[in-house]
Amino acid sequence: MRQLVSVVLAVCLPMAAVAQDAVIRIEAKRGEAAASQAASGWRQEFDDVVTFPLNGEWIGIALGPLPRNKADALLAELLRSSRIPADSFVTVPGGDVALTPVVEAAGAGAGETPGAEGILDGGTTEQDGAPDAGTDGEPEVMPVPADDQATTTPADAPDPVVEPVIAGPDTYIRLQSLRTEAEAEEALTKWRKDFPGAGMWRLPGDWFGVALGPLEEETAQAWLGVFRQGGILPDDAFTSHADEMGVVVTPGEAPDLPAPDGTREMPPVHEVQQALRWAGLYEGDIDGKPGPQTNAAIQAEVLAERLSPDPGTAMQKLIERREAWRKEMGLTLLEDEHTGLSLMAPLDKLQFDRTERALSIYGPANGSGGALILFSQPGGQQELLDLSGLITALGWVPQPERQIESGHVLLKGQNSDHFGRAEGWVRDGRAEGFVLVWPAADAKTHERLAAEMSDSLTRFETEDNEAAASEDAATGPEVTPVQQ
Repeated sequence: MRQLVSVVLAVCLPMAAVAQDAVIRIEAKRGEAAASQAASGWRQEFDDVVTFPLNGEWIGIALGPLPRNKADALLAELLRSSRIPADSFVTVPGGDVALTPVVEAAGAGAGETPGAEGILDGGTTEQDGAPDAGTDGEPEVMPVPADDQATTTPADAPDPVVEPVIAGPDTYIRLQSLRTEAEAEEALTKWRKDFPGAGMWRLPGDWFGVALGPLEEETAQAWLGVFRQGGILPDDAFTSHADEMGVVVTPGEAPDLPAPDGTREMPPVHEVQQALRWAGLYEGDIDGKPGPQTNAAIQAEVLAERLSPDPGTAMQKLIERREAWRKEMGLTLLEDEHTGLSLMAPLDKLQFDRTERALSIYGPANGSGGALILFSQPGGQQELLDLSGLITALGWVPQPERQIESGHVLLKGQNSDHFGRAEGWVRDGRAEGFVLVWPAADAKTHERLAAEMSDSLTRFETEDNEAAASEDAATGPEVTPVQQ
């Protein structure tokens, strides 16, 4: 029988960790009072319970010490029997770490749940496998119910059909672990902004976790890498299996994250840049050269749409979405004879209105509420700035935000009625560009159309507007505002 004494964290001569000996870490508590109470409970189950200091005010609770190979075997057995938390693990304390044995409480004794001592000594948790004895010393025999005694199985009875067990997704992406339920609830609210399906669990060891899942393990690992690289999750974020998650507190929903389907070659860079500009993620030059701005936009697309964890696949899907939208919008090459400019435009939503000096004006068609103005005249930076001033004065780009560089001007603005965007360049001795006006209720279409026009605007061979443009340069154009 084990000696019965009061429970304390022994203050007498703590054991120094024997070199290479290990312990099975089963719990950690902050502060001596909480650690003493938890260790007392574990001492009712196991003889060889020790405590040892961790970082800060935390105190670890463990079983041991014992050789590493025995610790690994014991850990596996105790986990199988669910006698210790699922996140328990084997660790080897440093040589300067003091292990403090925990002694047993008064009143505890015979008849308790078998402890770890039998396993540590090479025995089993059963009493040598002997059957329980009855009151007369004979083994007790469990009576068989009458129904069972009468039951027989016909010789020709078919074998029972065993349905195969199909394992479902059982892996979770761990977003954050917190000490209290209140902290976890607050964290869950924040995480659901990025991951609406996140849930909350009470983890083994009385912690709380916010996680995303369940997913297939391969899928969880692939997206974990994406979220780490994109800065949404910290570098030490990890995945856990369902049996390590504890009890659900706030249910979540399985996220719609596609499984990895191999890798695809990255499409040509200029096509990627055009698609990223169409998606509103890239404002750099379409130069076909990879760089930090292009890479950041690719990463932003992968994180935003979550269609594939593979960048090459994600970019191909983006290019396909852009092409489908172009067909839906009816984008067609517009060649304007007056200005000599051509670009892609939705010709079923615009119709030619008039020309005025250096301008060609297209008004709305089929109730689109849009308008397009093309401008071109001989000149350089000053003529480009003059044209941008005219565009602002006519209200086509209300209260514009201006980006002015050598050889390039970009104006963006909006009011309650419409968005306006004007972009112009100095090319081959000419100041030329376009203005797009679009209803304020359709911001996404405005941005996408502007990107398409900016990428496709070019000059084709014509001299039709030379005389008018020269006269404008001398007298200034007289322009009537476009009717939307």
